[in-house]
Amino acid sequence: MDVEPSRPGGRGEPGAAAWVTVEEWGGSSGSALSRTAVLTASASSLTSNRFGSRWGRIGSRVLGAFVPEGFPGSVTPDYVPFQMWDTLQGLSTYIRAMLSTQALLGAIGVGEKSATVIGATFQWFLRDLTGMLGGILFAFYQGSNLDSNAKMWRLVADFMNDLGMLMDLLSPLFPSSLIVIMCLGSLSRSFTGVASGATRAALTQHFALANNAADISAKEGSQETLATMSGMGLGMLLAHVTRGHDLVVWVSFLSLTVFHMYANYKAVQSLSLSTLNYERTSILLQYFMEHGEVLTPQQVSKQEHILPFWSSWRKLLRVKLPHELVHLGAKASMLTHSDMLLIAKTRSYYTNANYFLLDKDGSVCIFIHKQAVATDVLKSFIHGLVLARFMQKSKSCHTEAHQWMDEKYNTFISKLKVEGYSTERLLSHSIVWKAHWVYGPLGEKTK
Repeated sequence: MDVEPSRPGGRGEPGAAAWVTVEEWGGSSGSALSRTAVLTASASSLTSNRFGSRWGRIGSRVLGAFVPEGFPGSVTPDYVPFQMWDTLQGLSTYIRAMLSTQALLGAIGVGEKSATVIGATFQWFLRDLTGMLGGILFAFYQGSNLDSNAKMWRLVADFMNDLGMLMDLLSPLFPSSLIVIMCLGSLSRSFTGVASGATRAALTQHFALANNAADISAKEGSQETLATMSGMGLGMLLAHVTRGHDLVVWVSFLSLTVFHMYANYKAVQSLSLSTLNYERTSILLQYFMEHGEVLTPQQVSKQEHILPFWSSWRKLLRVKLPHELVHLGAKASMLTHSDMLLIAKTRSYYTNANYFLLDKDGSVCIFIHKQAVATDVLKSFIHGLVLARFMQKSKSCHTEAHQWMDEKYNTFISKLKVEGYSTERLLSHSIVWKAHWVYGPLGEKTK
């Protein structure tokens, strides 16, 4: 609200102003304010001028129920394209869910006189139990890896959801294996629940420019609810139209599945994450070592490999990316006598570091000290990438890597911060194995 008083008739005299103007501004943030009204009062009259239409104000209120406060200034630029594609994929999911659920209910005997309530209940119980156990096991084995590869796991989650729905749709075709198919479908969807929920939490933190993660999460729930209601309505209509036409059901389901996978890929592709994981750190370091500059998150996003099967194909072809040559958190019990002697020989390079590196069989093993903190882990991984690069070019790789870290590491980190990257930690798998070491003169044995 702005107030523009006239010059007072006397110093400190109340009511001396001949007129006053008050402006009304509306908006959820300073960057998104718009003037909505101007009121001018004189000694004898009051005039009021309003700006904007009533429908425009109503539209803004409705939009406020689905986007965070302060939008678009309170979220990152990739929020809108991601949410658009995410909403479309969610819509297709709920439409297909009506088709798969209809098939599953028919398979367990709903609507048939020969079916018993206890039989259907037991089948549904086994289905849910399998899903619960699967979710616990998946969280146990992969929970610590979901943060580091949020993009890939987001795609995996939706692919597993597609697979679960396909199992439900197949269930009427194999009545003798109904329980097995139902349980496999539930198991597949349980992976979806864990991976999708975990990656959603990571993405919400990424979008929250104004520390408004809770607001973004709440509004994302509203968007999903709207997509759910729309998808259920369209799904019920499609299920009614395609009832008794198996070919049409399958064509509709497969078409929507293809669109769902495409929308998911576009949603994940639109993300420009500013956190550092293995591959992003490797891409950034490689470009910096070649050009002396740091890529923006948008540029790095275009170079990331986000398709899950890409990793499998590279393993078959024995092709390794630079970050795959570095093994973080190696076990000390794997060290041989020759390894220990090599560590003693290169110890001067890691005197003040909470880690040491070992080049072995064309790879770099990183041993983390038990007192290392998050910044030490990030530095050790970058050092490992530098060493892996010099291993291919020079025999004195430890010397050159140590020299590069002394001269260029701080500059690299500073430029990452300027581009908006989070340099507090490396998003990695859980480092279970750590080490402690003591050096002594050659020939001296520890007691």
